[in-house]
Amino acid sequence: MGIEIERKFLPADDGWRGLGQPTLMRQGYLCSDPERTVRVRIEGERAVITIKSKVTGASRGEWEYDIPVPDAAELLERLCEQPLVEKTRHRIDYGGHVWEVDEFAGENAGLVVAEIELGFEDEAFDKPDWIGREVTGDKRYYNSSLIRSPYSQWKDKA
Repeated sequence: MGIEIERKFLPADDGWRGLGQPTLMRQGYLCSDPERTVRVRIEGERAVITIKSKVTGASRGEWEYDIPVPDAAELLERLCEQPLVEKTRHRIDYGGHVWEVDEFAGENAGLVVAEIELGFEDEAFDKPDWIGREVTGDKRYYNSSLIRSPYSQWKDKA
């Protein structure tokens, strides 16, 4: 089992734009239960199915497996909860870590979230100037929550 340790932030400004290589992603959930999620994602030319356990602090168990892209496309259209999560991910190297800035589209257009994966929960890391408020514990920002409560429906937007 892998462990994912991830912290989420809202960008303070657009200083991240133009950094990193953009990759289009479409993902959906076969199960979006807070105790466990099962996600299907097409990321560029690669497709994966990912199983994640409940979040504790900033950590959770994660298992990820490559699957054929045509199978992923069929799962997204036929079995995944709707709406799908669509986004462009920008991977940005900074301070010895990779920041992933997700710019959402579709029902979640207007939302931008920056994430950093760490080796352990209290690992020190440098924040770029464009990183703003931390939202790690706010479940609204979980991708699996965005299918039930898309950003376009939020009354109190970030």
